[in-house]
Amino acid sequence: MAGGVKKPVNIFRLKNLPEPRTVFNWRLWLAVFAFGLMGAARGVDEGLISGAFGSKNFQDSINYKSYSVKEQTNIKANVSAMVQIGSVGGALFAFLICDRIGRLWATRQLCVLWVIGIAIFMGNGGRLGAVYAGRFIAGLGIGQTVVVAPVYLAEIAPASIRGLCTCVFTGFVYLGIVLAYFANYGASVNIGETSHARWEVPTSLHIMFAGIIFLLSFTQYESPRYLIKAGKDEEAIINLSRVCQLPQDDPYVVQEINNIQLQLQEEKEATLGQGWLGVLKEMFLVPKNFYRIYLGLMAQILSQWSGAGSITLYAPNLFALVGVTGTNQGLLVTAVFGIVKLFGAIICALFLVDVIGRKRSLLIGIALQIISMVYIAAFLSAIPQLGTVKNFSLPESKKPASKGAIFMIFLSGFGWALGWNSMQYLLTAELFPLRIRAMSTSIIMCFHFANQYGSSRALPNMLLARDLGGISPSGTFWFFAAVTVGGFVWVLFTIPETAGRDLESMDRLFSLPWYKIGLYGNKDADEKDLAISEKVTAMEQQDGNAQHVESSREV
Repeated sequence: MAGGVKKPVNIFRLKNLPEPRTVFNWRLWLAVFAFGLMGAARGVDEGLISGAFGSKNFQDSINYKSYSVKEQTNIKANVSAMVQIGSVGGALFAFLICDRIGRLWATRQLCVLWVIGIAIFMGNGGRLGAVYAGRFIAGLGIGQTVVVAPVYLAEIAPASIRGLCTCVFTGFVYLGIVLAYFANYGASVNIGETSHARWEVPTSLHIMFAGIIFLLSFTQYESPRYLIKAGKDEEAIINLSRVCQLPQDDPYVVQEINNIQLQLQEEKEATLGQGWLGVLKEMFLVPKNFYRIYLGLMAQILSQWSGAGSITLYAPNLFALVGVTGTNQGLLVTAVFGIVKLFGAIICALFLVDVIGRKRSLLIGIALQIISMVYIAAFLSAIPQLGTVKNFSLPESKKPASKGAIFMIFLSGFGWALGWNSMQYLLTAELFPLRIRAMSTSIIMCFHFANQYGSSRALPNMLLARDLGGISPSGTFWFFAAVTVGGFVWVLFTIPETAGRDLESMDRLFSLPWYKIGLYGNKDADEKDLAISEKVTAMEQQDGNAQHVESSREV
């Protein structure tokens, strides 16, 4: 399709989509499931670690109570955030793996690293160092999932439902969180706090998911876009034909292959075959690409410091802060919180990203987060003793406001699922040209985990009273509110709409000066699409007329 951009479509009426109907077949949906399932890696870890660390048996195994209050805070933060540190290296390593051995083998090796790390963590023998090491190694595997899965899904999915397919990854993040939260709750109720099984049984979810993903990878085909980049054009045609269930000479298959080859050729000519140095120059010296890098990096800063990711990691503690009492009750409320976020991710994937667009969905989600953070911050400011005075009991007159704060935590999770958490992967996966896609995504995902580590590592210390070096619970949520408001304004003025645009035409969104792209990039790209379409039509008519004249002469 010459234009490359389409109007919002109804994804539930396949006959109305621009691609051939056979493209939407069981092989596509199996690929979406297999690679989307990698999202559960992060979700399982975020949902499990707070419950595992809250287990008395786990705390006893590392002599947690022998440390001072400040040391305990640092140990808890370090154990929780160690996967993020490992994930920084994993995300960077994913670039080398993705472009050297392909998306499929990258998936298999990350599953192996993931399992090895969890095995070390579970068999720590009471040594805190082994806990750190195991979670770091697991992070090396988990960190690769946010590069490998979204890139593969964006490359294999038809343009009209690319948002849906890529957001399946985010949906599985929340499925992992829900299963982890309920595993913690079930183990707490039925196993008790004195057995190793209390935290080892829920932790085994890691190994289950890694094993399933490893086996499913053998049912998949390598990305045609990767194969063309690797010079394996014939294999790319075969794989695209299989995934689409169309003949190799079908016009749709031929057009897709030609578009990929043309874009790759243009990129090679732009960098004059300078190898990895040419890729770096293309990323940072070409204004269009540098702006895309800027979008990806800023999105990670604003999303991770908006507070919602930290709330997921420390949900039981934060629910206790605003009035939820009792270990089991806290775990149950946390599990329901996971369901709310999963529901939000499903709504985003099915009804928003490919229907109303990425930008509107993101702005709606951020707006909900703003409302939530401001309310919680105001509530904690009105009762400054919460979280700062030990054994403080919430007055009866404040119980209704407390229920409102609990609801606002749920609302913030729903908004996070609609907005930042879905868009930070989708936009990163689809913004970049093929030649620099893997490296750019890896760099941005390194930044993602660095900021996730920073926010999750900092939160326990931020919540401390000011006399202990923190900024207090109310100050923490006012900080989150300020970042979220800033994020709303930034998205409004800087991010263009990418919905419905095929990967090979994405470049036209970034032709304007940087300060006009967010507000006028789509209008300018549509005009360029129309001009290209008219040019192609004119050329086809010329060819047709020429053939007609030649036929007349022969007659």
